[in-house]
Amino acid sequence: MNTYILVLLILIVASYIYLKLAIKFKIIDKPNERSSHTKITVRGGGIIFPIAILLFFFFNDYQYLYFVLGVFIISIVSFLDDMYTLSSKIRFPFQVIAVCLILYEVGLPFSPIYLFAISLIIGVFFVNMFNFMDGINGITGFYSLAVISGLYFINLNEQIVSSELIIYVFISILIFGFYNFRKKAIFFAGDIGSISIGMLIFFIGLYLTIQLSSPLIVLLVIVYGADSANTLLYRKFFTKESIFEAHRHHIYQKLVDVKKISHLKVAVLYAVIQLIVNLIIYKTYRLDLQIQLLVLVVLVSIFITGYIYLFKKLKA
Repeated sequence: MNTYILVLLILIVASYIYLKLAIKFKIIDKPNERSSHTKITVRGGGIIFPIAILLFFFFNDYQYLYFVLGVFIISIVSFLDDMYTLSSKIRFPFQVIAVCLILYEVGLPFSPIYLFAISLIIGVFFVNMFNFMDGINGITGFYSLAVISGLYFINLNEQIVSSELIIYVFISILIFGFYNFRKKAIFFAGDIGSISIGMLIFFIGLYLTIQLSSPLIVLLVIVYGADSANTLLYRKFFTKESIFEAHRHHIYQKLVDVKKISHLKVAVLYAVIQLIVNLIIYKTYRLDLQIQLLVLVVLVSIFITGYIYLFKKLKA
C-alpha cells in the first residue's frame, strides 16, 4: 500500500510539472478535421502512462524488460510527434520495432514466419487504433479504465501477468482523468498517451490470449475495434479519402457532431458497453472452445450490425 501511495504522489507531481512545462513550451493541440473539440488545449498529458510503466519496472525487479523497452521507444517517438507532428514514415518503423519487442516478450516464436507477420500487423494496427479513437474528452481515459478492469479481473483469477503493472497504470489514468474528464479538458493524452496505453493493453491481452488459449480476450476491446475497423473499411471502399488523413466518420464523432451528445457522455457510454461485454467474457472465457467461438461470432456480429445501423442513422 505504501508503494501505491508513493506512485500516486510521483504521478501527481509529474502531471503538474508536465502541465506547466507544456504551457511554457506551447505543446498544444489545435483542433483539426478529426477532432471534436474547438479549444486549443495542452497535449501529451498521457506522458504519465509510460511514466507509470517505468515506475512499475523499477519498483518490481525490472520485469518485462522488452515490453518496457518497446514502450520507452514508442513513447519518445510519440512525444516528438506530439511536439512536431512527425511523418508516418518516421513513426511506422519505430512502431514495428516496439510491437516486435512485445511479441518477443510474450514468447511468440518467429516460426512460422507468417504467424509472426500477422501478429505484427495486428499489433501495429492495435496500437494505432487507440490513437485514432482519441478524439473527444474522456474517451481514452474512460475506455482504457474499462478495458484494463476486464484484464485485471481475468488476470486476478489466472495470475499470468503482474497485477502491479495493471494497478500502476490504473492509478495513472485516474490522475489523467482529473485533467481530462471535464467539459473543457485541461490536457489531452496525445499520441504518447494513446499509443502507450495501446501498447500496454496489447501486451497484456496477447499474453492472456496465448496462456489461456482463449479467443474471447480480443473482445475486451470490441467497442473500439468495431468502430475503428468498420470505419477503416468504410473509408477504404466507399470514400476517396486517404485512410491516413484526419476525418470525422467514427461513431463517437457522429454522436457528438450530429446528436450533440456531450463528450463525456459518449465516452462513458463506450466504457459502459465495454464493461458489459467484459462481464460476458469473464463468465465464458473458461468454457469449451466451441462455445467461446460461438460467443465470439455472436458478439462480433452484433457489433458489426450495430455499427452499420448507427452509421446510417447518424449520417449527416
